[in-house]
Amino acid sequence: MPGETRTLRAWPAIVALLVLTGFVPSKVAADSSTTLRSRAEQLSRQNADLTARSHSALLELYALDSRLAQERTRIVALRIETAQVRAERRAAERRLASARRSLAAAQRALSLRLQELYEQGDNDPVAAVLTAASVSDALDSIDTLDRVADQDRLVIQQTRSARHRYRVETHELAAHQQRLEALEADASRTALGLEQARAQRALYLASLAAKQRLNAGAISALEHQAQAVETRARQLSAVATPAPPGGIPPATGRGSTMTVSATGYALRGHTATGAPTGWGVVAVDPSVIPLGTRMTIPGYGEGVAADTGSAVVGSTIDLWFPTLAQARAWGRRTVTITLH
Repeated sequence: MPGETRTLRAWPAIVALLVLTGFVPSKVAADSSTTLRSRAEQLSRQNADLTARSHSALLELYALDSRLAQERTRIVALRIETAQVRAERRAAERRLASARRSLAAAQRALSLRLQELYEQGDNDPVAAVLTAASVSDALDSIDTLDRVADQDRLVIQQTRSARHRYRVETHELAAHQQRLEALEADASRTALGLEQARAQRALYLASLAAKQRLNAGAISALEHQAQAVETRARQLSAVATPAPPGGIPPATGRGSTMTVSATGYALRGHTATGAPTGWGVVAVDPSVIPLGTRMTIPGYGEGVAADTGSAVVGSTIDLWFPTLAQARAWGRRTVTITLH
């Protein structure tokens, strides 16, 4: 009734239950034990999915490690082969330089010999025959000239052949070295890509593990909350069901209806016990309507039995309004309420 001070027996347990189970409409948002356990089950299923994804990601990580090890082995092998080819190329370049020097020396020697023969006048076979003391001397002179010329030609030919061979060998080794260096660069790029992919996969695994840990903590918290809600519900049930006086049976059963006399009141702030007031708070006789019962009141809306009063006895309820004018406008009415 207007201006009445409410006494709320066992209010702390009731408020805790209402906060946790969401019974106070539009004022106290909370979850029921079933909702909490449902959310915990959802998180458990999510963790199972995360575990499967982690397993798949871990297998991919192992595959990346294997490929990365292969590429690193290949890089080492290519570097070794490149070093060998580089050494062979340097040796071939040294042989080519030596062949060039030998050819130049042979050409200089031939030039000096020809100059000497020209100066001595012994370079003409006819002159050698005419100046010879005998036919045998003439033949020996001609044979000597031919043998010297053949030796010079052979030396020059061999030197030129060696120079050509070493030049070709040097070019081939240079091309081989370039191919090996290109292969090594390609393998290094592949290894770098694999390292980046491995790092990303490792970060992904770490994020999955972190999410699993967060979910596990949330699951534990939800289960504890659900247990607390169930415990407080049992406590509320024990407190809110005293023996009915005057032979009026308590209202039980969801969906049941009851005809009551409803009065409006407009207490501001908090009641004498410190409980918050708000739209939907209904004062009841707990021996008739247990505290914590949800109900639908025609002309008012949804409410919850969360208050008591000395004048609220039997089939009587008080409805909270934000202003005294609204409470007076409601006045006292006989309504049929539906309990949930």
